[in-house]
Amino acid sequence: MTGLPDLLRECAPQVLAAVVRRYGDFEACEDAVQEALIAAARQWPETGVPEQPQHWLVTVASRRRVELLRNETARRRREEAVRHEPAPQVRGDDELALLLLCCHPALSVPAQVTLTLRAVGGLSTAEIARALLLPEATVGQRITRAKQRIRDTGTRFETPAPGELGERLTAVRHVLYLIFNEGYTASSGDALNRVELTREAIRLTRQLHRRLPEDGEVAGLLALMLLTDARRPSRTGPDGTLVPLAEQDRRRWDAAAIAEGVAIITHTLARAPIGPFQLQAAIAAVHDEAARAEDTDWPQILALYGMLHALAPSPMVTLNRIVARAMVDGPEAGLAALDQIAEDPVLARHHRTAAVRAHLLELAGDRAGAQEHYRLAARLTLSRPEQRYLESRAAQLQ
Repeated sequence: MTGLPDLLRECAPQVLAAVVRRYGDFEACEDAVQEALIAAARQWPETGVPEQPQHWLVTVASRRRVELLRNETARRRREEAVRHEPAPQVRGDDELALLLLCCHPALSVPAQVTLTLRAVGGLSTAEIARALLLPEATVGQRITRAKQRIRDTGTRFETPAPGELGERLTAVRHVLYLIFNEGYTASSGDALNRVELTREAIRLTRQLHRRLPEDGEVAGLLALMLLTDARRPSRTGPDGTLVPLAEQDRRRWDAAAIAEGVAIITHTLARAPIGPFQLQAAIAAVHDEAARAEDTDWPQILALYGMLHALAPSPMVTLNRIVARAMVDGPEAGLAALDQIAEDPVLARHHRTAAVRAHLLELAGDRAGAQEHYRLAARLTLSRPEQRYLESRAAQLQ
């Protein structure tokens, strides 16, 4: 049946949220929902998709959860109470609560990412393993430990109190950002992009934006994802070779995604307190609105990076700010700024630092120095597309 996997994936987080809200016990409910999804995958191709597929899945999962309760003698009274009640209805707030639960501060960041992809994204263990380039057994163990940790901490399925919501939302935004980044530029492996991750990150962030339309940083994050992912069609050549931003065919960029992203960030900057994701989205918008690389408003980008550095300094912000300064004041200014951060423990051995230095040396006319640092950058990265690109740039300078 065409589209059935996508339909089940779309329904899964909403169904899980509804069942957890009614019965509690995330781990047992997640198992019940998985069995309901398997039943649907087997039955619907023959019987057809029900008029209300979410309700069908919630009903089946609820029945399975009740069956599990029957085996828990200590919960017999609860079983009798829920056996005759109708299946819980899906509510939009449940999805937000589920996302907040998966990003609980008691979990490590890798556990948050994995559990979010499983419970909210609807990806199977095998799909998560392929997306993160991890063994399926490792992903399964990570999910099991995360659910165990939630159970051990006694965390309830509910939206946190107002005083706790801000911290939890920060974690949610961070996790979604990590998922998107890993999909847009894979940290290792043969492929530059992992489209399933970027797609899920955008879908989940769009849902979060619908739930929290007044949150400026959620809006900024969604705009950033749209504006960045819009360039994906031209980021690689026919053979998978990386194509840098300045050399991309901008006619292949997704104009609809750019228009949506620009509209979101323009509206948000005018009404919400400025945050890091909004500034990054504004920078992406300046890049995307330039018809040609040479039309890029680098002074505006440099000013935006200055604001971002003051608001949320980080090694990558520092490096990107140096690139912008070099584009405004010349490669020598950028190289001098790189010298000033030579002892930074994060940037000193990062492949992007070596790649930026190589590019600036090439612009300054130092071909031998540029070749050396392109090769260094190629050795430092674990991404095969990046390695091939950097090695090719070094070879061109021989």
